[in-house]
Amino acid sequence: MRKILFFSSLILVFCMIAFLHTDVSVFADSQPVLPKASISASSSASSAYVFDAITGRVFYQKNATDQRAMASTTKIATAITVIDNCKDLDEVVKIDRRAVGIEGTSIYLREGEELSVRDLLYGLMLRSGNDAATALAIHCAGSVEEFANLMNKTAQKAGADSTNFVNPHGLDNPQHYTTARDLAKITAYALNNDEFRQIVSTKNIKIAGVDGAYRYLTNKNRLLNSLDGCIGVKTGYTSKAGRCLVSAAERDGLRVVCVVLNCGPMFEESANIINAVFDKYHCYEILTPYSFVTKIPLLNGEVPSIEVYIKNGLKLTLTEEEYSRINIEYDLPDSLTAPVSYQKEVGTVQVYFDKHLIFEGKIYTIDEVDSKLLRDKLKDILKNWSVLN
Repeated sequence: MRKILFFSSLILVFCMIAFLHTDVSVFADSQPVLPKASISASSSASSAYVFDAITGRVFYQKNATDQRAMASTTKIATAITVIDNCKDLDEVVKIDRRAVGIEGTSIYLREGEELSVRDLLYGLMLRSGNDAATALAIHCAGSVEEFANLMNKTAQKAGADSTNFVNPHGLDNPQHYTTARDLAKITAYALNNDEFRQIVSTKNIKIAGVDGAYRYLTNKNRLLNSLDGCIGVKTGYTSKAGRCLVSAAERDGLRVVCVVLNCGPMFEESANIINAVFDKYHCYEILTPYSFVTKIPLLNGEVPSIEVYIKNGLKLTLTEEEYSRINIEYDLPDSLTAPVSYQKEVGTVQVYFDKHLIFEGKIYTIDEVDSKLLRDKLKDILKNWSVLN
């Protein structure tokens, strides 16, 4: 076997090929091999959690696993649960009387009026309508209670294990709680959905109203107008939860989700934290999925060599100094002998931070190549067969 060592200067070659989604499931929240992340910003929030939704690297946390009320940031889970469970967002919903006159923020639904699921989602996420939340829950699951069960299943899918929902709007209830970390995970899960991203990043929209009129909605998230790259997500407030904000921003492949719970200056502090992350950290595509690696000499083949490639890619969120400590090592045979099948596993690629292995992937052949010797034998068989006949 031979080992080919490529240091970080060659990583840029891979980054230029294509930008595809990366399998980074090998990483836990702490990414223990990498140095602990740090930024020059903090929060006065009772609980906070800030991480990269793509690679999972945590930049800041404060009481991140404390269970707390989260007010209308609940509606992040409501929206993605509806999107996951309703096949047609343009389906018309006839408003049930149980969704009329709900306490708190409202889009003033009337019993019997008709709106699409999509319009209700905009009313949910931009105006924070508690009546819209209830209407969606009843339409999607038949009752608020059954819909809360769906929300808890959504939380489990997102990896949120310290959360419990009992309603779709976030009004205070002792059994309705989450943690800053769980809420960040649910948000990261939701942001993978294009419909969700479209809705929460919308600044203004008009939706169906009554008597031929429209409802004009403006997003309550001020960061959409002031923070570079902001893509959402949701504000919230109750007397028990305090001021809550889940925000997200993207720049150059880095997607930062910031959760602050019970935070007075929630917009200002969230913007400061997010900008501090972007000032220091960058998303590097270390390995591009489905990228060519090299050619391996082929013995007895119809061609002299065969190309091999990486199937899984890797992205890391790093400082420039950390990036300089990344190196890649390929472990490949000196040669292969034909015949060789398509996608035959022939080697591995390892990514190291200093001397610590942080990722290992397989290398496969790109093509199928027959043996030249087999071809010659077949020719002889056919030739002999024709002589005999």
